Amino acid sequence: MVPAISVKNLTFYYGTFKAIENISIDIYEGQVTAMIGPSGCGKSTFIKALNRISELEGKVNVEGKVEFFGQNLYDPKVNINNLRRQIGMVFQKPNPFPMSIYDNVAYGIRIFQKNLKIELDEIVESALKGAALWDEVKDKLNTSALGLSGGQQQRLCIARALAVKPKVLLMDEPCSALDPIATMKIEELIETLRHDLTIAIVTHNMQQASRVSTYTAFFSTDESRIGRLIEFGPTSQIFMAATHPRTQDYIQGRFG
Repeated sequence: MVPAISVKNLTFYYGTFKAIENISIDIYEGQVTAMIGPSGCGKSTFIKALNRISELEGKVNVEGKVEFFGQNLYDPKVNINNLRRQIGMVFQKPNPFPMSIYDNVAYGIRIFQKNLKIELDEIVESALKGAALWDEVKDKLNTSALGLSGGQQQRLCIARALAVKPKVLLMDEPCSALDPIATMKIEELIETLRHDLTIAIVTHNMQQASRVSTYTAFFSTDESRIGRLIEFGPTSQIFMAATHPRTQDYIQGRFG
């Protein structure tokens, strides 16, 4: 399999604080990869490093390499806006913009390309259908996105990411603020999207990881509270026959 993102010896600092150390992992093209582990183990830090979104939170320092189809993402010549178009992200808490449903989905398209109105309409409809939201909102596209339910808002954020046709979609605990029914819809959506996208998802829900992913990475901290990748492999192997004792303990609920 071809890695969409290849991470080699990644050590990541927020300022002088070392959050994760020496992470090496391949995120395979066309697969769903889940990141699991206890709170504070660096899962979210890691996934945010994959499209440099963490740089919006303050000064960061990076050692090692993150390659996107062979391109070093931390090369000074990289166009960050273009990078984030190709590697989209959905966050833990839905973050629709205070504008209409239509304008939320069209937002990124208007930044990256000039479209005729008819083309824009088609792209917005396609993205909303891709996020399994079209039937619920097609008659109220000009109403505020803030009036949607939490689950609908999260699917709207997914539609907004899909509209610019990314190659990779990063999801940082996308269901943690949602009820079980909305969570089920997001999981069904991941199952549909996996045929067209590479997906990396951070989740605290091990059952969710086992349901939606083909590969799983288990993160934990060492004695100095630095996040490390402990084990990575096919999801069935991680959950049924993990080789590292710490992974086994976490999967079986002995800590976390």
